[in-house]
Amino acid sequence: MRRRQVKVREVIGKKVVKDKEYKYVYYTLPLNIYVPKSVVEKFGKEYVLEMDEETGEIRIRPAKKEE
Repeated sequence: MRRRQVKVREVIGKKVVKDKEYKYVYYTLPLNIYVPKSVVEKFGKEYVLEMDEETGEIRIRPAKKEE
């Protein structure tokens, strides 16, 4: 099992609908894994990513709880 520390990346998107521009924010981890805003607000922006090569499982845990 491989483990590494990762940080959430904040992505700001824009969309134009009928001459109106809308902006939105979402959060991703490496491997384009989406993280809900409520999770980022609760646990912060640092996580531990665990990848199991045998089963192909990916686990994400808050870094604060790992300490």
